Amino acid sequence: MPAAIRRHPAASAALALAATLALLPALTACKREATPEADAPAAAGKRSADPAAHRIEDDVRALADDRMQGRETGTPGHELAAEHVAARFADAGLSPGGEDGGWFQRVPLLRASLDPAGARMDVGLAGDSVALAFQEQFLPMANFNRAEASVDAPAVFVGQAVHAPGLGHDDFAGLDLRGKVAVMFGGAPERFDDTRRAFHASLAEKLRGVAERGAVAAVLVGTAADEVRTPWARSAAGWDRPTLRLRDADGRGIDTWPELQVVARVSAAAADTLFAGGERSAAQLADEARAGRLRGFDMPVRLSLAVRTRVEPLESRNVVGLLPGGDPALVGEYVVHSAHLDHVGIGLEVDGDEIYNGALDNALGVAIMTEAARELASAAEPPRRPQLFVAVTAEEQGLLGSQWFARHPTIADGGRLVANINLDMPVLTAPARDVVPIGVEHSSLEAVVEEAARDIGVKVSPDPFPEEAVFVRSDQYSFVREGIPAVYLDGGVEPADPDRDPKVSATWFMRNCYHRPCDQADLPIEYDDAVRLARLSARIARGIGDADAAPTWNEGDFFGEHFGQRKALSTAGEAATDH
Repeated sequence: MPAAIRRHPAASAALALAATLALLPALTACKREATPEADAPAAAGKRSADPAAHRIEDDVRALADDRMQGRETGTPGHELAAEHVAARFADAGLSPGGEDGGWFQRVPLLRASLDPAGARMDVGLAGDSVALAFQEQFLPMANFNRAEASVDAPAVFVGQAVHAPGLGHDDFAGLDLRGKVAVMFGGAPERFDDTRRAFHASLAEKLRGVAERGAVAAVLVGTAADEVRTPWARSAAGWDRPTLRLRDADGRGIDTWPELQVVARVSAAAADTLFAGGERSAAQLADEARAGRLRGFDMPVRLSLAVRTRVEPLESRNVVGLLPGGDPALVGEYVVHSAHLDHVGIGLEVDGDEIYNGALDNALGVAIMTEAARELASAAEPPRRPQLFVAVTAEEQGLLGSQWFARHPTIADGGRLVANINLDMPVLTAPARDVVPIGVEHSSLEAVVEEAARDIGVKVSPDPFPEEAVFVRSDQYSFVREGIPAVYLDGGVEPADPDRDPKVSATWFMRNCYHRPCDQADLPIEYDDAVRLARLSARIARGIGDADAAPTWNEGDFFGEHFGQRKALSTAGEAATDH
């Protein structure tokens, strides 16, 4: 999963509480908590007798081995992992589905590193100037468009930078952002429904909004609530890790907003410095923003910001396997399965270990997807629609590999992607009776998933924490943004063993091992549950693949209305070209 802790539905609420009580350790400390033995996941029982479980376990152990060096995008370890997956796809019965008849799709990237010597943020008020401290109080984001960038301009406060006229909300109303620094909070008003709040909370949407309105820089201000979710010290300690963006054919970064000279973040502790000279404190403004009552205003301060960035080209690879469909009439309608192969690589040492192996996140997801491919490929008849299996790169850097594939699928001209099934970090460290298919309520996939679950005898549970809106926070969202209905399959929350609760186990993992070296193959992974998830995935794919009609968005659904037209226009364009 991407670096911000925001996932596993079973653990989300518990994580928030743990952070509030200061029980969530800072990642930067890189020291595993001394957790009572009773809190840790209990050891698994005897090894499964199911050969499928053995195959999944073998893949997890291989991908989470130290030889893979944490599978960070663009490293030899990730390339070694990609070669392993390609071999496993071939063994499962798939054909190469990548570029030029091979197993891989090239993903062009830019890698950017900050030079702290070129970072500056000064707050000017009434002739005085206060310099914020790099890392302690502010951090610039990498500029992918120029090595040196600076701006000195008046500031305008834009609330949460949300433009949602359909909900009667516009943070930009009456404001002139041209030539100014847009200062904003994260998030979106609490009165929004979960889906729209998650969409409008996206930093990408905020930056796009201020850039379109003429801002020359942007500053994201932390709040007390942000500090509870992700302490500033945790993210600030990783300032020296490179960040990635997709690279277009001209060598420029995609979604990098060159209009914005500098984008920076300011800690909650330093927030009041920005709002000096105003009538309300940062905390008061943040409360009003969450309630949706706040209106933007010109600020009395002038901001001087600078950033220095080293940018270099980088390439990584998606691994793509193909199972051809059995119906010539549906040969151009592809079901795409996804699971991210990358993890976070080598980092700060914890208990003598510096390799962040990523067994659950997401070697397990890739292994489950590979087993689903094997089940479909070994069936007497293939699904009517072709199936693509993609181990994507650069998920941890912002869903980049899946975004590239969703926009540039390795399929025949005139073909289209009709559905996505995604697997990401199923925390299967205690046996469960159920599965959680996230996002099915948005499309006709809900009926397909329910039928598939009945067929294999597993209960379907709703997302226990829909307010976390994880549907927009993993690789399925790349496909959703292209108008493609999707489902994100996750582990269950109902205990199958009265002494081992999946929610407790998931919470323990998130508190202790998420994005840490102890996310490794010696965790008590329930491989029988992993097999069940693979079989459910395969059965869903069969249901989608054999249906007469491709999946559709539900009438009036936000994603269907916001992104579905993109798919319709693409299909219409293909039809016009064909004629």
